[in-house]
Amino acid sequence: MTALDDTAGATAATRSEVGTGATRGRSIRSTVGPYVALTKPRIIELLLVTTVPVMFLAQRGIPDLWLVVATLIGGSMSAGAANTFNCVYDRDIDALMHRTSNRPLVTGAVSERGALVFGAVLAVVSTVWFAVLVNLVSALLSLLAIVLYAVGYTVILKRRTSQNIVWGGIAGCMPTLIGWSAVTGGLDWPAIILFLVIFWWTPPHYWPLSMTFKDDYVTADVPMLPVEKSAVHVGRQIVVYSWVMVATSLTLIPVAPMGWVYAVVAVLAGGLFIVEAHRLLRVAARGGSEAELRPMRLFHYSITYVTLLFLAVAIDPLLYAPLA
Repeated sequence: MTALDDTAGATAATRSEVGTGATRGRSIRSTVGPYVALTKPRIIELLLVTTVPVMFLAQRGIPDLWLVVATLIGGSMSAGAANTFNCVYDRDIDALMHRTSNRPLVTGAVSERGALVFGAVLAVVSTVWFAVLVNLVSALLSLLAIVLYAVGYTVILKRRTSQNIVWGGIAGCMPTLIGWSAVTGGLDWPAIILFLVIFWWTPPHYWPLSMTFKDDYVTADVPMLPVEKSAVHVGRQIVVYSWVMVATSLTLIPVAPMGWVYAVVAVLAGGLFIVEAHRLLRVAARGGSEAELRPMRLFHYSITYVTLLFLAVAIDPLLYAPLA
């Protein structure tokens, strides 16, 4: 064999190894990716946005970095477990809805058994993680959040009542309590107020989305409020919840107490939220089309609102003395 033959052979072998490595990488991604998708990472991101700032407020400064990391990891696993159980139970209606038709259990990328085992492991590990590395109170709150979402919302409420997202949304409020308890080992009024802010925020956040995908919910026979009631009724409910949400956010100023940064953000961002809510109601009242309603405009702003508000919760105690 000539030197050229040796070089060609080596090149072919290298290409084979690279090809094998690339195939292996794709195989890992195709296996792991669907399981990650079951956890609904984008929802987890939103939940964590309400966890860390509360830790800053509870500490009245910068909390221990390891505690923050431990709480984020535990919270991600806990939320991932709840979302996975939701995907398992809702696999039948997910297949009927265009928005959810590509979820792993619908496409067959993950088996029902595999998803159940994955969710159970996440639930157990997250609870133990919190108990050992954070504290027992946070562990119990984390476990309660899983039960509230996987059983309370998914199994009991979602398919039975148009108030599903109102009471089922309690699970999404739990990160505020978990973040506070991670720092203090208990609960106090500021954490409860922020819990209530998220409680009142959830319906005007989610109802615009369900207005947009109303046909999907009709097809799946899920009684979301926009399916059961007119756009005007939904708009009125959104306005009421928006006003109560903003009023609740302002009570944090004397109770926490908070400074100017939080006060300004709460008033301005909350005021814009109310304006957007009234805009949607006004268009609905005059019989505007869905294109005129633009409910996703409020949906997207609701995410911006909660991000800004909780960013202010974190920054305020670092910069300014309390107003009260």
